[in-house]
Amino acid sequence: MGVMTIGDFSRATRLSAKALRFYHESGLLTPSTVDPHNGYRRYTPDQVADAQVIRSLRALDAPLDLIREVMATTDVTERSALLRSHLREMETRLAATRSAVRTLRGLLDPGPVPLEVVYRSIPPMHAVAVHATINRDELGVWFRRSVDLLTGLVASGDVAVAGPYGGVWSTELFLDGRGAATLYAPVEESVASLPPAVSTVRLPAVELAVATSEGPEEEVARVYGALGEYVARRELGVQAPSREAYLEGFPGIDEWTRTEIGWPVFRVSR
Repeated sequence: MGVMTIGDFSRATRLSAKALRFYHESGLLTPSTVDPHNGYRRYTPDQVADAQVIRSLRALDAPLDLIREVMATTDVTERSALLRSHLREMETRLAATRSAVRTLRGLLDPGPVPLEVVYRSIPPMHAVAVHATINRDELGVWFRRSVDLLTGLVASGDVAVAGPYGGVWSTELFLDGRGAATLYAPVEESVASLPPAVSTVRLPAVELAVATSEGPEEEVARVYGALGEYVARRELGVQAPSREAYLEGFPGIDEWTRTEIGWPVFRVSR
C-alpha cells in the first residue's frame, strides 16, 4: 500500500521510464524500493512533487548539479539565487547564439553593405612625418610610437598643424609583409628644426574614394573591405598607397575613432 509502480509514477509525473532510470542513476530521484531480482522500481506518492520539480527545471535547461542544489535546500532565498545565476548564464548563451545567428545570416544573405563614398582630389601637401620601412607585424608598435612622437611635437607648440593627422600605407606593406609606412601631420610650409625621427615631406596629389569608419578598430577593417569591394565594382583602382585621416582618435589606440579611409582611384566618370 502507498507504493506506485514505475508505470503509475510515470503517468503521474509525465516522466518516461527512461528519464526515471536516468534520474535514479544520477542520484536526483531514488526509488522507494528496487526489486533485487527483477530491478523493478517503485515510488511513493510523496515523490511525485519532487519529480515534477525536476521535470520543470529540466524544461528550463537547468543542469543536473543545479537541480541537485536547488532541491537540497529549503531556503527560498538560496533557491532564488541559484536560479538567478542560471538565468544569467542562459542570457549570456542567448546573446552569443543571437550573435552567431546574425553572422550566419550575413554569410548566407549579405545584402547591400551601407557605405557612403565620396570622392576627393587631394592636392600636394607639406607635412611633418614619421616615415619608415617596416614589417607588417611591427605596424601596431610603430604606429603607437609615431603617434606619441608627433602629438608630443605638436603639443610642444613647435609645429602648427593645418589639418587632421593622417597615415599613408604602401601596398607592399600588406601584400608582401614589408613596406613603407608614414604617419603625418599637415603643415602650411616646411619646418626647419625637427627631432631626428621626424622630417618634412611633400605628399603627392592623389584621387581618392573615401569612406568613413566610426567605432572600434574592427570597424576600420570592415570599412576597408566594403570600400575595396565598392571600388572594384565601380571604379578603376590604382596601385598607390592608401591614405587615412584620423578625425577623432587613433585606431588601435583609442576605443572609439572616426577615421576617413581613402582608396586611390583613377576616375573616369563624374
